[in-house]
Amino acid sequence: MDAATKARKDIESLERQITHLESLPSADVQTKQQLYELHRQIESLRSHLDTVTSAWQKTELARHPQRPYFLDYVERIFSDWSEIHGDRRFSDDPALICGMARFHDQQIMLLGTQKGRDAKQRVQRNFGMANPEGYRKALRCMKLAEKFRRPIVAFIDIPGAYPGLGAEERGQGEAIAVNLREMSRLQVPTIAIITGEGGSGGALAIAIADRVLMLENSIYSVISPEGCASIMWRDASKKEIAAQAMKITAADLQQLNCIDGVVSEPDGGAHNDPDAAAALVDEALQRHLVELKSIPTTQLVESRYKKFRNIAQFFTEN
Repeated sequence: MDAATKARKDIESLERQITHLESLPSADVQTKQQLYELHRQIESLRSHLDTVTSAWQKTELARHPQRPYFLDYVERIFSDWSEIHGDRRFSDDPALICGMARFHDQQIMLLGTQKGRDAKQRVQRNFGMANPEGYRKALRCMKLAEKFRRPIVAFIDIPGAYPGLGAEERGQGEAIAVNLREMSRLQVPTIAIITGEGGSGGALAIAIADRVLMLENSIYSVISPEGCASIMWRDASKKEIAAQAMKITAADLQQLNCIDGVVSEPDGGAHNDPDAAAALVDEALQRHLVELKSIPTTQLVESRYKKFRNIAQFFTEN
């Protein structure tokens, strides 16, 4: 067990102790002193977590089961949420949610991948992995937003598109490819924000946007570190080496110009304070939407196209 994982487990243990002490009917001086010491220890451990920089540790934070998901942000940031169902071809996909909402008196279209909290929800949401009908539903909603001149915001937390036989039979690759093409042409401002995992084409299919943002402890990659290690070294246990080599963290990707900005998180990660995390996302969305709305449509589309054509170009010297 690495130091960061141990620190997180220690924090969870201390929080359980605090909950127990605070539930007691009366607190004497000794109990109050215990609570003070426990809070002090938690603050010390969280400050240690703030120094976490390794790519694998960031990966673990991105996958934390208590991390806020799409609907958590919808509840905290947006109002008048109205979900849209179905792709009008096959079925509805509960892993990729779409709908209209109001953001600071502005009507927008929201897209988001949703993982489940418990076993039942995870099965219902297919562990956040979208099927072709999810991507086709997303495209239908994006075209609707374009028709009514509404900005589009996509929240992404997906390990990858669903690789099952049924998904392949229904055209998973084609659905993703069409989204890539059509998103590059949309005549409205688009923002994509990676809040946890941004995995492969499953994430990219709703991330061809004017602004691609990442939360501080999120990751974005063409394959998982475990998958990369299995291919490169035939050993998934080398996932930490793979994660470091792949440059999957927000800081690395901003340096490579693959993304347009990094959104800070509360101390210890977004799961420690979802309200504060949502407030930081809210502020970032407001700022970028104001900038994008001031750009003429033709220039917006042209800039989006050039950005993805020139992404991550770099040279090395012998």
